[in-house]
Amino acid sequence: MNIVLYFSDQQRYDTINEDVTPNIFAMADDSIFFDNAFTCQPVCGPARACIQTGEYASRNKCYINGISMDKDNDDTLAKILVRNGYNTSYIGKWHLASDTAGFKPKSNLQKSAVPQELRGGYNDYWLAADCLEFTSDVHGGYMFDKDNNKIQFQGIRSDCINDFALDYIDRYDKDKPFFLMISQLEPHHQNTANSFQCAEGDDAQFIDAPYPADLIGLKGNYKTEYARYLACCNRLDKNFADIIQKIKDKGIWDDTVIIYTSDHGCHFKTRNMEYKRSAHEASAHLPFLMTGGGLEKLSAAQKYIGKRFGGFVSLLDLTATILDISGAEIPQRYQSKSILPMLESQKGRNHIFMQISESQLGRAIITDKYTYSVKKPFSFGMESATSKLYREDLLYDNTADPAQHKNLIRNKKYKQIKKELKKILLADIEEIENVKAKIF
Repeated sequence: MNIVLYFSDQQRYDTINEDVTPNIFAMADDSIFFDNAFTCQPVCGPARACIQTGEYASRNKCYINGISMDKDNDDTLAKILVRNGYNTSYIGKWHLASDTAGFKPKSNLQKSAVPQELRGGYNDYWLAADCLEFTSDVHGGYMFDKDNNKIQFQGIRSDCINDFALDYIDRYDKDKPFFLMISQLEPHHQNTANSFQCAEGDDAQFIDAPYPADLIGLKGNYKTEYARYLACCNRLDKNFADIIQKIKDKGIWDDTVIIYTSDHGCHFKTRNMEYKRSAHEASAHLPFLMTGGGLEKLSAAQKYIGKRFGGFVSLLDLTATILDISGAEIPQRYQSKSILPMLESQKGRNHIFMQISESQLGRAIITDKYTYSVKKPFSFGMESATSKLYREDLLYDNTADPAQHKNLIRNKKYKQIKKELKKILLADIEEIENVKAKIF
């Protein structure tokens, strides 16, 4: 079974709709849409490390940006797939090679080629930049190939990334199945410009788009940035549709599963000083879908094709799911859980557990009704991966207040609710991090 993971960056769950992503929306009959998929770490590098290792950031040690993934880890996603007869390929943003922060000797590869030992085991086609936001903008840039050659590209960035992927699929003629991860930068803001960028004129159709309820009335930059952000999502929608068509034209649709998701969402500086790194719905809730004719060959998935799955799914679960689809054994050390048994049992995770860094050293859970978040006092979440002490920070009743405008953490009426949520979160911290923590 061929597997394609199409990965956007900083894309909100609510951007998947008939106005912004009409092609994806039109794929519903051939797809499984997941309504309650959430990130495990709302920041770029850690989220990617979780996918590549199948472990939470506290265990894989990439708990902030600027920490390279352990090159000696023999159980990364790509290495396991290679051992099980796959060719593995990667195109786009990597974000797991540089050591510019954290505890390792400093090594800045943000604008340099990623050496083979830091590529996580991808063995076939490689065309990537460790920090694509520093080697390109919306109009072009460069990445590095398998032999460390600088490859320039000109044109709309997401189109160019997509074209490299289209060419790879078109030319693939090997007997082995392939796993291809396409890691786009869009709709992430352009760091070098401190704003969202899109192709000229693409934002015109979204100038009058209504703002999401969670943004309205809060400070932030959504009024100036939202139209361009949606334009980036819209172009990704066209790019993804081209990938789907290429797979069909290649004649491998029936033997391919395609997954579309993102690393985290975006709150447009309404909840803190940047765009994510919080437990809020805008940061945590992900677009997530599976499509491809190969779903028909997965017994657990068959009954959900053309339907929506409402169970909780973590971004972390991508790793075990991809291995499960490939037929590979899932390592016992993994904290990732395959989605296929969830589909079979028609039940997802009981709740979502999140680790948060770089704005705080935080932990959060999302249940069927509440979001509950805590953070280490006087910490920005840079100095360590874990803590033994947290202070209550956020409590939202997502049924009564889906836009999360009313923080109930000091509301005495929710004392018992907080007690129950605290118990769940402390149990998660102990089980997942092997830390006996306290929350006050």
